[in-house]
Amino acid sequence: MDNLINEHGGLCDRVTYQIKLSPFTLAECEEFYKSNDIGLSRYDIAQSYMVFGGIPYYMRYVDGEFSLAQNIDNIFFAKNAKLKDEYDRLFASVFANPESEKSIVDLLSKNNAGFTRKEIIEKLHLSEGAGISKSLKALIASDFAVKYVPFGFSRREPHYKLTDLFCIFYLRFLKDHDSGNEKFWQQNSSARSLSAWCGLAFENVCFNHVEQLKKSLGISGVITRASAWSKRPDDEKGAQIDLLIIRNDNVINMCELKFYSGEYDVNNEYYRTLLNRESLLQKYVSPRTVIRNTLVTTFGLKKNEYSNVFSNVILLGDLFQE
Repeated sequence: MDNLINEHGGLCDRVTYQIKLSPFTLAECEEFYKSNDIGLSRYDIAQSYMVFGGIPYYMRYVDGEFSLAQNIDNIFFAKNAKLKDEYDRLFASVFANPESEKSIVDLLSKNNAGFTRKEIIEKLHLSEGAGISKSLKALIASDFAVKYVPFGFSRREPHYKLTDLFCIFYLRFLKDHDSGNEKFWQQNSSARSLSAWCGLAFENVCFNHVEQLKKSLGISGVITRASAWSKRPDDEKGAQIDLLIIRNDNVINMCELKFYSGEYDVNNEYYRTLLNRESLLQKYVSPRTVIRNTLVTTFGLKKNEYSNVFSNVILLGDLFQE
């Protein structure tokens, strides 16, 4: 038996058991912080989820004595930041051929809706074969990405979408960050680049919490599939919809996802945009299908003459349901 034991004390080339550990949900993140006496609002917990991706190993570095912005600087941007080099270490520890998976993740981060297998091969100049299949399966098995069929595409055109929020955060702010600014996050918290990232990251937060969205809509028992949708402009206006919850009860929830610091205010221009999207989407579904404009936002919807465009409003707190 001794010759089967390697230098690390394990069985040579054998895995005796695998345990799949998925990222925490928002509710589990909240419980984690509470159990560690870290006081964060749900707004900040959501932002921490966008950064740490619900990974408790990263969350344990949060210090309750500092604000979330200070913690992000300390953990990622300080001179001796604990997780500054985590991205490379992570891929090296998880994948046998990390450079292959890293190149795919880097590509997927450039399009929130993802790419088809064919597009990945073409854009990365890869050859068709078992190698790409193995890498894609590994990314899905490790919760870095999901495979899904976007609305309007055939089942033969599945897309691969990056859902690992830590990777999205790293590639956006740390991969080429060399300013030496140890207070980058605190000093840029209201910058346009961070606001744009928040919007895209919140889309993934919602994509990862579809079950909570369904519960808020009272449709937990309804069979659904979630998808993004974009329509390129041709002879009519194009459209991009953050999230569709396509239900088997002849209803589609067309979700607008808005991460705001206050109530969301619909103006005339946005009202007309929503009506256009609804009208355009209706052309691609059965006449018996009802489309319901649904707003998912942080602190609610400001009432005005345009706010009734939304049939449903889901708040950030609803995403914290078990």
